[in-house]
Amino acid sequence: MRKLVMKMSLSLDGFVCDANGKNDWIFKTGDEESLAWSVEKSSDASLLIMGRKSFEIMAPYWPTATGPFAAPMNQIPKALFTKKGFKGIKSGNVGTAQQTAAAASWAEAKVFDGDLAEEITALKAESGKPIVAFGGAEFMQSLIATGLIDEYHLAIHPVVLGSGLPIFKGCKVPFYLKLAEVKAFPGGVVALTYRV
Repeated sequence: MRKLVMKMSLSLDGFVCDANGKNDWIFKTGDEESLAWSVEKSSDASLLIMGRKSFEIMAPYWPTATGPFAAPMNQIPKALFTKKGFKGIKSGNVGTAQQTAAAASWAEAKVFDGDLAEEITALKAESGKPIVAFGGAEFMQSLIATGLIDEYHLAIHPVVLGSGLPIFKGCKVPFYLKLAEVKAFPGGVVALTYRV
C-alpha cells in the first residue's frame, strides 16, 4: 500500500498564491537548502498527481527545463484529475532525446475523471513508493476533503500576502495532525511534516 503525501508551499498567512494567482514569492524567499529539501520530497515518489490546471501549465514547461527539479518532474509517472475533461498534450519533438523522453512522460500521464476519493483509494492500494500531490488550491482542497492524505509536507515561506487562495478553505470539521519533523532553512523557509 502506498501513502499519499501532499507537498505545498504556503505563505505565512496560509495562501498558496496571491489574489491574482501568482506564486513568484516562492522563488524570492527560498534558498538552495529549502530547494534541496523540496526536490528530495518530490523525488521519493512513485507517482506525481495534480489537477488539470496545474498539469496544463507544467506539461509544456518541464520537458525542456533544467535544474534540480527537472529529473523528478520528468522521470516520475504522472496522473491528473479533472472534472472538466482533458484534451491531452502532444509529446512532439522538443529537442534532445532526453527532452523527447521527458515530453513523452507528460504525454503518457494517466487521466482520472471519476470520483476523486474512489480513484485515490485505488491508487493507494497499489504497492510502491509514495504518491506525491502538488498543484493548485482547488485540487488540494478537494484532496484534503477526501481525508485520504497520510502526510503533509508544507514549506512555510516568510512572506505575508494578505489575501489569496488557501488550501484548507472549506474544511467541514477540525482534523488533527501530528508534527513529525521541523526543518528551518537559512532564507527563512520552515519545512513542516505532519502525519495524520
